[in-house]
Amino acid sequence: MRYREAKCFALISLLLTLLAACSDKSPKSVAAASSPPSSATPTPAVPLVDSKAENDFTVSGPLIVEHQLDVLAQREGVIANLHTEVGARVNAGDLLAKLENQQLLADMAAAQARTRGMEAELKSWQSEAKVLQFDYERAEKMWQAQLIPLEQYEHAKYKAEEEQWDVQKVEQLLINAKETQHSLELELDKTSIRAPFSGLVARRYVREGQQVARGDRLFWVTGEGPLRMRFTLPGRFIGRIKKGLELPLTTPDAPEQKRRAKVVEVSPVIDPSSSTFEVLVELEGAPGPLRSGMDAIVSFDNL
Repeated sequence: MRYREAKCFALISLLLTLLAACSDKSPKSVAAASSPPSSATPTPAVPLVDSKAENDFTVSGPLIVEHQLDVLAQREGVIANLHTEVGARVNAGDLLAKLENQQLLADMAAAQARTRGMEAELKSWQSEAKVLQFDYERAEKMWQAQLIPLEQYEHAKYKAEEEQWDVQKVEQLLINAKETQHSLELELDKTSIRAPFSGLVARRYVREGQQVARGDRLFWVTGEGPLRMRFTLPGRFIGRIKKGLELPLTTPDAPEQKRRAKVVEVSPVIDPSSSTFEVLVELEGAPGPLRSGMDAIVSFDNL
């Protein structure tokens, strides 16, 4: 019995030894097969380029109008009257508001009176100068005929010349009076706030009785058309975008509107900092439901 147990133990030990030898060899062969050569360099990934996506290009931005600005106060004063409200349509030159101008009106009346007085004074000096000129001409003839002495002739001559200088002095004073009057007219005109172009009154920043300073915003006036859009394109389009080119235009604010826009301006240079150039397009036809400030999308398919 003990002999059988010893024999079984010996066989088990032999099997364990053989299994250990096999396990030592298999990892070495696997490691050798899985390790890459040390000199191999990994290949960088190359992105796939879709030629269709390269040709289909869109830009987005707000619709704008050329005439759109804030009307500023050109002089200080108090708003005396408002002649328009937000949403009103105005024509170029229409009165929007009025500043108090009583002091300017009084100054203008004084300047006009001063100008009229200088004009009358100038006429008086001119008449006197003509009289002295006639006296000088008569004295010259009498002196040539030896009827008067030289001193009397020269006295008449210098008197006429002096009167001409006085006339020139009064003429300059009259010019100064007229320029002062014109300056007051310009200041008086600044008290009338007028629309710079035809369009809509989009905002009003002031109220009646408010004190304003020069440069303060009073109204925001905007034109209604033509609607335009300004954007930049990559430099690769520089030779393909030309004036007169028509492009499809849509807007998410009115998706049912499928419109066309014509290129009206193309920058001839590329901005070196962004490698882009500027393009301006104009909406064809009436604006319809489209308004300035709406977002729009222009497509450049297959260009």
